Amino acid sequence: MKSAVLAAAAISAGQLVNAKDNRNDPVTLMGKGGDLFFDISLAEWSLNRKLRGKEKELDNLDFPAYTKDNFDIHAVEYVDQFFPSADKEYIKELLKRTEDIGVRNVLIMIDTAGALGDLDEEKREASVEKHYQWVEAAEMLGCHAIRVNARGRGSDLDVAHATTKSLITLCRFAADYGINVIVENHGGPSSRASWLTSVIRNTGMVNCGVLPDFGNFVIDRKPGGERYDLYQGMKELMPLAKGVSAKSHDFDEEGNETTKDFYRLLKIVKDAGFRGYIGIEYEGRKLSADDGIKATKELLIKAGETLV
Repeated sequence: MKSAVLAAAAISAGQLVNAKDNRNDPVTLMGKGGDLFFDISLAEWSLNRKLRGKEKELDNLDFPAYTKDNFDIHAVEYVDQFFPSADKEYIKELLKRTEDIGVRNVLIMIDTAGALGDLDEEKREASVEKHYQWVEAAEMLGCHAIRVNARGRGSDLDVAHATTKSLITLCRFAADYGINVIVENHGGPSSRASWLTSVIRNTGMVNCGVLPDFGNFVIDRKPGGERYDLYQGMKELMPLAKGVSAKSHDFDEEGNETTKDFYRLLKIVKDAGFRGYIGIEYEGRKLSADDGIKATKELLIKAGETLV
């Protein structure tokens, strides 16, 4: 209960989550020009085509070793849908494998536990409870957080209210395990940074934050649908960030991402005081998953070195 007591004390003192509250002290990554201000992790979704389907090439238990051996990355971010379950024996085996090879478990992304912003009270509460097993798994693995989604059907105001209630309950549970609950801008109103920051601040929970994603500021995916300005969105989200997702798609001949300015984005991240993990999440189709991950890592290091 110690963490819950500390969290309650911080809340009563009026403290809000910010980038400097990140409990996950990063391991310094040595770039060619010196120390970077962040460390690099790999989001499992980058390899999603290898991890699923009839021609499955990679198992979740082997993801950490694959990450270390193929990309020289020593920290990983999991996705719950690649776990057969949150069974404790399975989690213990995964932990053993990461400890044996010196790979750090950073977080688990939760996509299969229902909608925290569901306006149906019974469904909303069931969704919160489905997240509990992943909080326990994250604590066992030594992760600092679970990543959740702020989703629901209804008006933005109603979904915000439902999501806030869910996050308060979930964060109170997670506090006893020393786990942060971080929300990604992941479509719908959550991709509107002003909406998401309001939800997070209204929880009043110090272990509630965000996982800003470079590529997820699309509110309406229909042609011509609403989008939030990427750079403005990052500026608004970063003060509440407990992680960052470096989404990438395509690269030019010089190795720069063609749809977003990594140099500008990393400056926003650094200026916010963030010093945690930046997770690579490659979603392109022109390069293979492995090559896209390598290209993203090279660009992060190249851009990061300009900010040393």
